[in-house]
Amino acid sequence: MTSADVARLASLARIELTPQELEQFAPQLDVILESVTSVAELAGADVEPTSHALPLTNVFRADEVRPSFTAAQALAGAPAAEDNRFSVPRILDEEA
Repeated sequence: MTSADVARLASLARIELTPQELEQFAPQLDVILESVTSVAELAGADVEPTSHALPLTNVFRADEVRPSFTAAQALAGAPAAEDNRFSVPRILDEEA
């Protein structure tokens, strides 16, 4: 990777780099690209692409209807209620 390549990438990313930074980053980006290439070569057709090293499992319980409070029971301890709902102070302007 050349300094011109790094300058082009920096321009696309809208990053301003000094000439010294261009010279410094060119070999570093070259090493990164070589590393990515070597990993891509190791992964054969039998290796499935993954987004995580370990399999993910859903930790949520099933959504089941169960007995709960009625609206009146839930509102019984509320400091203020209106139209069968909790009443709270307005925190946003009318325009929002």
